[in-house]
Amino acid sequence: MLIATALWGIMSQGRTQVESEPEFDWKLAKQALWEAKWELLMPLVSLGALFGGFATPVEAAALTALYALCIETLIYQDLTLTKGLPGVMKECGLVVGGVLLIQGVALGFTNYLVDAEVMSRAAGWATSVIHSPSVFLLALNIFLLVVGCLMEIYAAIVIQAPLLVVIGNAFGIDPVHLGIVFLANLELGYLTPPIGLNLLLASFRFHKSVPEVLRAVLPLTLVLGAGVLLITYVPALTTTLPRLFGR
Repeated sequence: MLIATALWGIMSQGRTQVESEPEFDWKLAKQALWEAKWELLMPLVSLGALFGGFATPVEAAALTALYALCIETLIYQDLTLTKGLPGVMKECGLVVGGVLLIQGVALGFTNYLVDAEVMSRAAGWATSVIHSPSVFLLALNIFLLVVGCLMEIYAAIVIQAPLLVVIGNAFGIDPVHLGIVFLANLELGYLTPPIGLNLLLASFRFHKSVPEVLRAVLPLTLVLGAGVLLITYVPALTTTLPRLFGR
C-alpha cells in the first residue's frame, strides 16, 4: 500500500502546479538533522525499552511520553511547570479520557457478544450462506469498509476482531492474513466519512471543509482500496515472512 501511494504521488505530481523548488542543500539538511536529533532518538527509546526486555508495550509508551516531556521542558524549554504544561496535560486528559470511554463501551459490548454466543451463531450463519472463502473475503471487505465509515477504529478492533477470527477459522483463512486484511480495511476508515479521523484532522489543520478534503483524497482512497484487494486475494503478501520465520 505504501508503494502504491508513492507511485500515485509520482504520477500525479506532473499534473499539479507548484512553485519552482529550490536546489537541495546538504548543509541545510545536516543542520536540520542535528537540530532534530532529540526527536529522532524517540523511536530508539520506545523500541529499545520494548525489545530490550525491560518494558511492556504500555510501559514503553509511558517511557516515550516521559522522554518527550523531558525534551520539551529541560532541553527546548518550550514548556514549563507553570506555563504550557498544565494546558497540555488538560488536553491530553480529554483525549485519553475519550479513548478510554470508547474502549470501555466497546469492551463491554464485546463481552455481551461472547456471553450471548453471537459470535458462534454468526459464524454458523456465515458458513451456511457463504460457501466460498473468496466470496467470504469479498463480503468481509465490504463489511469492514462500512464499519470503517461508521465506527471509530479502536472500538472496531475490540468489537469486530473476536467475531471475525471465529468466522475466518470456519473458512480456513490464515489468522495472519485475516488480521492484515482487517487492519488494511480499517486503515481506509481514516479516509472515509463521516468518522474518518484523518479527514477531520486535515480539515481542522488546513482550515478546509470536510467535503473539500474528501474530494482531494478520493484518488488516494481508490489507490489504497486497490491495495486492499491485492492484499486480500494474494495471501503470499502477508504470509510469506511469518512462514520464513517458522510462525
